Amino acid sequence: MNSSPDILMSLARQVVDLALKKGVDIAEASAGQGWELSAKVRLGEVELVEEAGHKSLSLRVRRSDRVAASSTSDLRPEGLVQCVEHAAELLELSEPDPDSRPADPSKHCKNTDVDLRLFDESLEKLDTDQAIRLARSAEEAALRHDSRLKLSEGAVFGRATGETVLVFSNGFEGARRGTQASLSVSPVVEDSGGKRRRGHYYTANRFFDQLESAQLVGETAAIRTLEQLGARSVATCEASVIFHPDAARSIIGTFAECIMGGALWRRSSYLLGRIGTPVASPLVTLVDDPGRPSGFGSRVFDGEGLTCRVNTVVENGVYLSPLLDCTSARKLGMTTTGSASRHGAQVSSSISNFLMQAGSVSPKSIISNTKSGLYVTSMMGFGFNPVTGDFSRGASGFWIEDGKFLHPVSEVTISSNLDAMLKSIDAVADDCIVRSSIVAPTFRVSSMTIAGQ
Repeated sequence: MNSSPDILMSLARQVVDLALKKGVDIAEASAGQGWELSAKVRLGEVELVEEAGHKSLSLRVRRSDRVAASSTSDLRPEGLVQCVEHAAELLELSEPDPDSRPADPSKHCKNTDVDLRLFDESLEKLDTDQAIRLARSAEEAALRHDSRLKLSEGAVFGRATGETVLVFSNGFEGARRGTQASLSVSPVVEDSGGKRRRGHYYTANRFFDQLESAQLVGETAAIRTLEQLGARSVATCEASVIFHPDAARSIIGTFAECIMGGALWRRSSYLLGRIGTPVASPLVTLVDDPGRPSGFGSRVFDGEGLTCRVNTVVENGVYLSPLLDCTSARKLGMTTTGSASRHGAQVSSSISNFLMQAGSVSPKSIISNTKSGLYVTSMMGFGFNPVTGDFSRGASGFWIEDGKFLHPVSEVTISSNLDAMLKSIDAVADDCIVRSSIVAPTFRVSSMTIAGQ
C-alpha cells in the first residue's frame, strides 16, 4: 500500500492533462491515500481488528460556467481515462453557475511546505499486536480500579495515516499529510433496579507519544463510570446548566454548522443577516485557527489552493464573519476566508481548528458559585433546527445544590434556543482540552429548560 506522495502528484497531473485535452477550461485534481488500523478488546478478548488502506482520485472540471465532478478508486491508466470522460460527459448536463469559478491564481498559496507538525513517522510502524496490547491495558486498568466494575463495552486503539495532493491546471500544486491516534475505554457497572451505567474516556493526538497513558485512560473511565451510580432524573424546571468541555465542544460544533457559507446562502442558518450584531455573551470569542501546530484541523492551504488564515468568527459576543469558500463568498457578495475544503471533488467551506477562547476562572469556581443547576457531562440524540436555532438534547451529569454535586443525573432533556443559550453564557472557565478540531472550555448558561420527571 505504501507509495510516495510523488506518485499521487504524478497521477493528479496526468488527469489534469487528460482533462485539458478533452477541451475543459479548468481542471482540478485531488488524489489521496490513507491507512487505518483499529483494534477492539472486550473483557480481555480481541473482538475486532480492522486494517485497511485506500487510494482515490477526484476530478473537478469547468467549461463556460458549467462545473462537473467525477471520482475513482481505479488508478490504472484506463481508470483515469474513464474518470476524465465521465466528468466531461457530466459537463454537458450541468447548469451554468458563474459563482463557482475558481480562486484567483494570483492569490494561490506560494509556500505549501510549512511544517505544522501533523505527521508522526512512528505511527506507521505501530502494528496490530501493539494496538491490541494498548487496548487491553486500558480496559484492564479500568476493571482493576474497582471490584464493582465487571463489565465493559470494550476498549479501542486506532491509528490513521493520510496523504493528499492537489493539482490545478491554473498553476497550483500542493501536498499534505497527517497522522492521528486515539485510545478509548467504556466500562459498565451494574446499578440498582437492573440498570447499567456506562462511562467513557479517551485520549487522542497526532503524535503517539503525546497520548495519555493506557493506565490513566482506564482509571479515568472507571471513575466516570462509578460516579454515575444512583443517577436519577430531576423535576422539570428552569435552571443554570454548566457544560463540561466535552459537552461544551458539542455546543460550539453545533454553532459552527450555522456559520458555513453554504448554510447562509441557502438560507438554512438562523445567523443569516446577523453580521455585526451580538450572537453570544460578551464572554464568548470564537476563532478558527488553521495554523496551530499539531492541530487536528490544521492546514497550510485550503481546498482551493489559498493560504489559510486565522478567522475571528465571534469577538466578545459580536458576530464578525462566517467561514467562506469562493463560491459561497460570491453568492453572499463577500470575500473568501480561505476556509474551503474538498470532499472528493466537492468544494465547500469548513472549520479548521475551531476554538472558544478560555476564560480566567476555574471550573470548580463556576460550580461552587452555582446555587442550583445541572452539570452536563454528556449529551445524546440530536435535536437542533439550524433555521430557527431551537435546541433540545438528552443529557446526563450531576445536580448541583449550593455549589456542590448532590447526585448524578440521567434521563433528562435540556432545551432552549441556541441564540439565547450563547447570549446567556455568564461564566467561562480556563480548562480548554484539545482532543479534536473543536475546542471549548467549561461554560455556564444562566438558564435552560430541564425536562425530567
